[in-house]
Amino acid sequence: MPYLHPAPGPQEHPTPKDARITHSSGQSFEQLRQESLQKGTLFEDADFPANSSSLFYSERPQIPFVWKRPGEIVENPEFILGGATRTDICQGELGDCWLLAAIASLTLNEKALARVVPQDQGFGPGYAGIFHFQFWQHSEWLDVVIDDRLPTFRDRLIFLHSADHNEFWSALLEKAYAKLNGSYEALKGGNTIEAMEDFTGGVAETFETKEAPENFYEILEKALKRSSLVGCSIDIRNAAESEARTPFGLIKGHAYTVTGIDQVNCRGQKIELIRVRNPWGHVEWNGSWSDSSSEWHSVSPAEQRRLCHTALDDGEFWMAFRDFKAHFDKVEICNLTPDALEEGALHKWEVMVHQGSWVRGSTAGGCRNFLDTFWTNPQIKLSLTETDEGQEECTFLVALMQKDRRKLKRFGANVLTIGYAIYKCPGKDEHLSKDFFRYHASQARSKTFINLREVSDRFKLPPGEYILIPSTFEPHQEADFCLRIFSEKKAITQDVDGNVDIELPEPPKPMLPGQETEEEQQFRALFEQVAGEDMEVTAEKLEYVLNAVLQKRKDIKFKKLSLISCKNIISLMDTSGNGMLEFSAFKVFWDKLKKWTNLFLQFDADKSGTMSSYELRTALRAAGFQLSSHLLQLIVLRYADEELQLGFDDFLNCMVRLENASRVFQALSTKNKEFIHLNINEFIILTMNI
Repeated sequence: MPYLHPAPGPQEHPTPKDARITHSSGQSFEQLRQESLQKGTLFEDADFPANSSSLFYSERPQIPFVWKRPGEIVENPEFILGGATRTDICQGELGDCWLLAAIASLTLNEKALARVVPQDQGFGPGYAGIFHFQFWQHSEWLDVVIDDRLPTFRDRLIFLHSADHNEFWSALLEKAYAKLNGSYEALKGGNTIEAMEDFTGGVAETFETKEAPENFYEILEKALKRSSLVGCSIDIRNAAESEARTPFGLIKGHAYTVTGIDQVNCRGQKIELIRVRNPWGHVEWNGSWSDSSSEWHSVSPAEQRRLCHTALDDGEFWMAFRDFKAHFDKVEICNLTPDALEEGALHKWEVMVHQGSWVRGSTAGGCRNFLDTFWTNPQIKLSLTETDEGQEECTFLVALMQKDRRKLKRFGANVLTIGYAIYKCPGKDEHLSKDFFRYHASQARSKTFINLREVSDRFKLPPGEYILIPSTFEPHQEADFCLRIFSEKKAITQDVDGNVDIELPEPPKPMLPGQETEEEQQFRALFEQVAGEDMEVTAEKLEYVLNAVLQKRKDIKFKKLSLISCKNIISLMDTSGNGMLEFSAFKVFWDKLKKWTNLFLQFDADKSGTMSSYELRTALRAAGFQLSSHLLQLIVLRYADEELQLGFDDFLNCMVRLENASRVFQALSTKNKEFIHLNINEFIILTMNI
């Protein structure tokens, strides 16, 4: 059946679910409002002050902005006047048409709108100059509080405003979203789907109209029926085409909202139509089925009323669906997630969420083109257990989102090029190595690596276990990410690098004096020379002994072992607690040192005296340590240099401290199992002070 969004009318708004408080005071919207009412003052938000820092970060205002409250602009301000509708959104001087198109789409979904724009506020009783809005960010809802001071020029709002100058909900919503992202300037340029997701927690699907499936009309019809948010745009080939007007009145590089779809009888034929809105509130399509086109003369007045057809220059217009596909290039659909669906919905996705990071030097391996580092990316195990109804495969959707890039724009951060690949799991619950990817092809992957906030695709694979690897295209690029997996049937996910145990090898037992090797006899002589009769050395003397011996080796390049490394060695091997190292303990350590030295040489591929931080995971595993990605990231940040290399002294220091922390953990947990409430990775982070 054709579908039109019903005209908004008075409805009982659902109560918004709990959202995390974000104000620096730790107080909720209601607590802050009551505090202002008790003081008899209007709220002023210190987190987003009414000054230029909240407006721009890279330029100065070209005109003198004056921050005013709605009551200082008009006599009788209203929060929402006659219902929140798409005509309440008119673009100002900020290049955020993508945001406005999403807000216009949001007004077509009463439930989603009530979540973003809580109805417990206004300019009537209880007004205290404070408002709040709720946005979805990386799998949680946030409650963003603002004051109602808005930037104006000559008593007119500069940015987003309503067609009715007494209505302020849309302007305040834009301010709250600007605060969420750090400033108004941060809202310049973007994709409609980004804001749509932040308004719903939904997941995006993008269609190229020229390559859309045959049932594209039905797809859009179904999307609007299930309250999905839909946007569209025309691509530009260069910067000069941005916001250029076509001969048919459409704007290139501009974000539009799809607000309805229907069929109309015209001269005995059914014509497929689609309704589109320009967030500017004017400038419309002037081709077939536009507001004043001759085609409407063949449509009855009753049919025109049903379609809400008017000849106003309000930015909204009908056009034939075939023209829509010919003139628009991209359509973005934001499908709602389970918590955004009505309770009685027959179909809900199963959703699994993983939060992670790409950290330079440890987990920022880049795409498969970079085999030497690709394997170091985070790895998530996906178990598909149930097939679709009547099918032999499992349907699931993967959405990879990079976090906070818009907020970080002021610090020079750009949106990274991201994507992911899916491999058949070989059956091991461990991080897959470089050799696996050398000899195995992916089972599925994102359509492309692209510089969007989120990349999402739908897949069908046979039941089984898979490894999903999210990555940036280039290695060494850092960002936090949120990975969401939506499945039609129950699926299970596990972070391969999550909580792995550290398998600590047993230390070698000291040899009896009569069994000493020639090497050990030479050490004993050197030890006696610096230690004296007690055969114990301080950290300073140990530093001399080790450097004297190691610098004779020709196969390892390093300047010298540091005093801090020697202090850590004594901390590891000192059984008496006197801060000294006995010769018997030194011999045990020497066996460890030989093993660690050989490991270092194995991974010092170019014999430069350093090893790549990306090889550290394998080196540590060979030494008996299997660390979580988080702990590995911290170790790299602590011990690697700017070139992501570890010298021998750094490597040795790392190994000694890891083993020391592991032994303490094992000793404590053996003595009193209830004493340790942390897993071993968490304990190491605390004891290594990283």
